[in-house]
Amino acid sequence: MESLFVVVSIGLVVLILIMLYRVFKGPTVYDRLNGLIVIAADVTILLVLIGYINDRADMFIDIAITYAILGFITFVVLAKYIEIRGSNYD
Repeated sequence: MESLFVVVSIGLVVLILIMLYRVFKGPTVYDRLNGLIVIAADVTILLVLIGYINDRADMFIDIAITYAILGFITFVVLAKYIEIRGSNYD
């Protein structure tokens, strides 16, 4: 079961790298924001998987929940900023 967690973790790291490309080279601000949301979700899942791999799930789940809350707050703030400033960032 641990090898499955390692394979899924490697897949998540690859997905994070792909989304980093989307964040830096995204054609619109909405693509960049979408990339940031996916990265935040993937890092949250990755933290939980690392916790299960190291048999310290209790500690890593607390960190993952905190990171997910921070990611959500960041998304809401950025979305509100884009709404106020308009969508002329395309």
